[in-house]
Amino acid sequence: MVVIDVSGVVLETERLVLRAFRLDDLDDFYEYASVAGVGEMAGWSYHKSKTESLEILNMFISGKKEFAIVDKATVSAVHPRGKLIGSLGINESVRTQADNKIYAGLIMRELGFVLSKAYWGRGLIPEACRAVIEWLFSETNLDAITISHFIENAQSKRVIARHSKYKILSVVCLRQAKGQNFIHSRANEQHNLEQYTHL
Repeated sequence: MVVIDVSGVVLETERLVLRAFRLDDLDDFYEYASVAGVGEMAGWSYHKSKTESLEILNMFISGKKEFAIVDKATVSAVHPRGKLIGSLGINESVRTQADNKIYAGLIMRELGFVLSKAYWGRGLIPEACRAVIEWLFSETNLDAITISHFIENAQSKRVIARHSKYKILSVVCLRQAKGQNFIHSRANEQHNLEQYTHL
């Protein structure tokens, strides 16, 4: 069993700070989550009110499985928390042994991410994912990490493709979401993506 708790964790990359969510993130959270087309890329509708954002923010804080993605350039002595520009969550994986026996016995989690539309196209999500993947494999006993995307979501597909240094066990389609799923694992075997047929 793996217990994920990001509440005391701070990860830094060249351009980002990844930390736990805080209540004073509400304005920044609502700013990006209320933009049509942002949440929809991850399967949720844009926020209609700050009240809705506050409910979800409280879930993130109490759940302790969501990293706040902060623009490092906005962190200063005057503004120590920086500007929140997205989230990266560590969730239960949707993959099971029922999907494929390759998952049997693996301890897995799935990464999910959202980024403010104002920051799209800068390679920030691959940078954040890399830091979280490395942290998870060094600090927990996870065997594999999955990342899924909707077929129409070309940005997330590119994020997944950029993590080729991690071993890929399989490529499958999400039946309900009509997406693809790539598994990054410690396993020693490297599989060719072309050999898998989508469901």
